[in-house]
Amino acid sequence: MAQWTSAMGAAQLARLLGSQQERPAGPGTRRPPAYRALADGIRLLVLEGRVPVAARLPAERELALALSVSRTTVAAAYEALRTEGFLESRRGAGSWTAVPAGNPLPARGLEPLPPERLGSMIDLGTAALPAPEPWLTRAVRGALEELPPYAHTHGDYPAGLPALRAMIADRYTARGIPTMPEQIMVTTGAMGAMDAICHLFAGRGERIAVESPSYANILQLMRETGARLVPVAMADALSGWDLDRWRQVFRDAAPRIAYIVADFHNPTGALADEDQRRGLVEAARSAGTVLVADETMSELWLDDDVRMPRPVCAFDPAGSTVVTVGSASKAFWAGMRIGWVRAAPDTVRSLVAARAYADLGTPVLEQLAVNWLFGTGGWERAVEVRRAQARENRDALVAAVRRALPDWEFEVPRGGLTLWVRTGGLSGSRLAEVGERIGVRVPSGPRFGVDGAFEGYVRLPFTVSGAVAEEAAVRLAAAARLVEKGATGTGETPRTFVA
Repeated sequence: MAQWTSAMGAAQLARLLGSQQERPAGPGTRRPPAYRALADGIRLLVLEGRVPVAARLPAERELALALSVSRTTVAAAYEALRTEGFLESRRGAGSWTAVPAGNPLPARGLEPLPPERLGSMIDLGTAALPAPEPWLTRAVRGALEELPPYAHTHGDYPAGLPALRAMIADRYTARGIPTMPEQIMVTTGAMGAMDAICHLFAGRGERIAVESPSYANILQLMRETGARLVPVAMADALSGWDLDRWRQVFRDAAPRIAYIVADFHNPTGALADEDQRRGLVEAARSAGTVLVADETMSELWLDDDVRMPRPVCAFDPAGSTVVTVGSASKAFWAGMRIGWVRAAPDTVRSLVAARAYADLGTPVLEQLAVNWLFGTGGWERAVEVRRAQARENRDALVAAVRRALPDWEFEVPRGGLTLWVRTGGLSGSRLAEVGERIGVRVPSGPRFGVDGAFEGYVRLPFTVSGAVAEEAAVRLAAAARLVEKGATGTGETPRTFVA
């Protein structure tokens, strides 16, 4: 499926180039020629996802004026990018960004290794923690006590158990967003919710705007529905959502859906403020785009002084523009496959009607377990356990990576379950490949991008602590040394992705 093509204005590209941090040159190192520095800057913007793949670049003369350089410099830079596979041109039509044909693009999402296959492997592939006991056991026991009346029914509840729908609606109302049970559908995890939403709103060939980077499994789900993904670059891990870019995409691409993770974004950990949330909702409403807000991380703040903004749906309480996705899988336990959708009642009815051709409904026993947690206060206490686990793991992993890999760069997130790490110029794909051979499994940056972006990143989840975190960092450092020496496990020789 062809990707939507955006246009990169000369002034916009000049601003992005100017925002790059200049890397200090070593002793005796000469500065590269101006054309080479420009080519390297554009290539880095593409690989970091700040300029989308297939974006039309400004004409040579326009960019030369914006940068105050000669047209010859821009022409030489474009030619270097074409030679390296980062630019494609057609006479009379312009030039578009690209990634080299041989770039290793992961085609799958993220999946955990089965416990029996782990052995000595440290698996940092997925952001999932053990259950917060004793609350899982208590919830299941409570569910079994509530089960007998339901056992005398057919057991199919396509919209979810009425008691759980009412409980979820009440929880939104308590957060300041009046909600009726008719606005809630219970799903089989957040993935089940997103699958239903994509099939209802985005048929084959429809455009879906996504953050760049974004959650790998959701991106893969959207690809498999035949959607055309429109990446919108995150400004950075601190400021996150660039409203000007989003407005441009809403205006020019007219996506049917936009998918955002405003609460401790996966993978960067960024937290959208209220102005960003309001601006995204207003821009989506103006464009007639359905804004899907994934709030599966919303309760995982890790620092006591974090002040959570209002939910995205607070700016569209009727649910006519914002469709909210929630889940028990991140805040409680990945094995508890209970998710939900909050939307306008007619949207919920359409989702429920379409479900007859999918999974018919969500397991009753698990719904009763979540309902028990919500109704008894067990949920809040279990989430406190989860936050403490994630906070301890985050701090241990951050310290370990800083000791073993001081050249790697990241912002420490205030919540969520993941660390988005810039790997000092090394290929994330090579690191993932070599790391697995020496006992540490990490997902490479391109899994979280569209068409090859983020080659210089890996994602590290907060799933290990103590000595295991230290050993994971030591193994990653060993993998980095092997990649620097050219080891890839395939006989290939590429070492890094930047000059």
